[in-house]
Amino acid sequence: MDKNRLNISIAGKDISFETGKIARQANGAVYARTGDTVVFASACMSKTPSADTSFFPLRVDYQEKFSSAGKTLGGFIKREGKPSEKETLTSRLIDRPIRPLFPDGFYNEVQVLTYVFSYDSGHPPEPLAICACSAALLISDIPFTKPVGAVRVGMIDGEFIINPSLEEQQKSKLDLLLAGTKDAILMIEGYCDFLTEEQVIGAIEEGHKYIREICINLLDWANLVGKEKIVPVLSLPPQNLLSNIEEMIRGHLLAAYEVANKKERELLLSTIEGQVMEKFLPKEEEALYTSLEVKGAFSSVSAKILRTKILKEKRRCDFRSPEEIRHISIETSLLPRTHGSVLFTRGETQAIAVCTLGGESMGQRYEDLEGQGLRKFYLQYSFPPFSVGEVGRSGAPGRREVGHGKLAERALQAILPPEDSFPYTIRLESNITESNGSSSMASVCGGCIAMMDAGIPISRPVAGIAMGLILEGDAFVILSDILGIEDALGDMDFKVTGDADGITAFQMDIKIEGITPNIMKVALAQAKQGRIHILKKMLEVCPKSRETLSPFAPRIESLTIKPSKIATVIGPGGKMIRSIIEETGAEIDINDAGVINISSSNAESLEAAKKIILDLTAEIEIGKTYEGPITSIQPFGAFVKLPGMKDGLCHISEFDHKRIANMDDVAKEGDIVRVKVLDINDRGQIKLSRKALLAKPVSAGA
Repeated sequence: MDKNRLNISIAGKDISFETGKIARQANGAVYARTGDTVVFASACMSKTPSADTSFFPLRVDYQEKFSSAGKTLGGFIKREGKPSEKETLTSRLIDRPIRPLFPDGFYNEVQVLTYVFSYDSGHPPEPLAICACSAALLISDIPFTKPVGAVRVGMIDGEFIINPSLEEQQKSKLDLLLAGTKDAILMIEGYCDFLTEEQVIGAIEEGHKYIREICINLLDWANLVGKEKIVPVLSLPPQNLLSNIEEMIRGHLLAAYEVANKKERELLLSTIEGQVMEKFLPKEEEALYTSLEVKGAFSSVSAKILRTKILKEKRRCDFRSPEEIRHISIETSLLPRTHGSVLFTRGETQAIAVCTLGGESMGQRYEDLEGQGLRKFYLQYSFPPFSVGEVGRSGAPGRREVGHGKLAERALQAILPPEDSFPYTIRLESNITESNGSSSMASVCGGCIAMMDAGIPISRPVAGIAMGLILEGDAFVILSDILGIEDALGDMDFKVTGDADGITAFQMDIKIEGITPNIMKVALAQAKQGRIHILKKMLEVCPKSRETLSPFAPRIESLTIKPSKIATVIGPGGKMIRSIIEETGAEIDINDAGVINISSSNAESLEAAKKIILDLTAEIEIGKTYEGPITSIQPFGAFVKLPGMKDGLCHISEFDHKRIANMDDVAKEGDIVRVKVLDINDRGQIKLSRKALLAKPVSAGA
């Protein structure tokens, strides 16, 4: 048996890990496979700690090679470059569970690179990528000693499915990605169709059984093939420094934590930190400590005092109880020319949400290993530096903005109307204008109301809430609607969206290994009460979707034609559809199933395009009556234009009951006439009659 290879079976699906053959100069490298999906992960570490840094410099990047699915990127540039949205989100999924497992004070730069080298369309790579990265770190000499496992959990017909295929995912009411150690869950990313809290807990517990199995096997394998771990140089503040700083500032910090206003509190904390730096880093004499040690000690003391205050007093910086939600203010139709808008304010967190409706051309196009696609619903989240009163980077969205936007988007996806009844593309923007925690959940609430303000017939409104945790030993406090400082100094960030009857999305990041199933149940129950409270406030302002769309929104109608008629509408080289667009000003989208969406802000334009398309695709039937212009007068009769751009002949004998000597005496080109189809011969020639629709003249002797 090859010790460099590990084979395990998870819920009947085989997973293999291999090392020692590829990338042997990396600190750790693993080639992982399930089915024909192959993920490669490498882990490297700098030899010395980064200078002047107070955070762990971990960089995680995930990339999908298009060659893995036998494809090449579209467009001019035929190589992978800027990460796609999916690659960015997967990089975050890998980072979140492994980051808490590095030792405190470890500041060597660590880089984890992950590539999908083979993809079989049946085994999604995300859970395998997390496992591969964990394995690469575990067998390396990097001080990462606990394996992390990951699984995806689906639910079909009430039964949980572990690591479902793509086909199974499409039938599933749940898409849950879990990661954790043998003893605890560290990361949750879940989306579902209004599942209950009990069902969510059941899915987490089911997934953790298999994570435990993965972790046990990876640890046994690492003991066989792993390198000896380095003894890291840890930049931790000395205990006497911690004691001295706490003695100096304890009273000042307690006073600062009694200030409800974020900016005033931050100013006080900054002043206190300055006093600490001045005392322990004197300019006139040689300091006993480094700047990093003093800053680290100040942060540790600040966290300890705030956490103890909350645990003992069950009272927060803004005087709320643990279960209390901040004041909520909602103003709909904020922006006069948008299709739907709202200003949503919860405490010192605020979002302007905007909804825009359009045709298929407004959809967000993307390309991944499955091929090219189009999203007709998407949410874009922006977090400018002024929202926290700072000067900072502005431009393309960062990883955090992409992640928050996708969470809010998928939380709202469950309430969209069916496309056949509402064929619009829906774009939501969440512009964060103030932030003091829970801005992604403000995006869910604001996005929901903006859609209702736009007149979108959503199935049911939903709200979102962010929960926190302070845990010391067996004592814990769950915090509803957390502040930024509670997120930074707390142990958990748990976001939940839905309504009183079910959950649509949930995301959890945990900084410690101590979250029990009981704590999670308490958090979910408390989140439900908070969600109901927020939803009630939303419905007081906007009880239901508007009856009509904004006058500035385009109107869209859908037609369905036979697929065989698609070429007729498009025309050679797109000539026909371009001419319809130019003539009417409407926007026209057609898919391979024959569904045509016509959109225009002008009702006359929409009707004109609709009529042309119906005429082009109409089927002429014997015995039916049609109306059309005379296109040509001949001695033997008149040609009449029919739907479908077809001409039929109304013979002179079928034009009237009376005898006609000359067609020019009774008709001219352009006259609109009603005719009945008498026959269609084998060559497609159409025989018409106007006479058949005229009343017979009464004879003189009658």
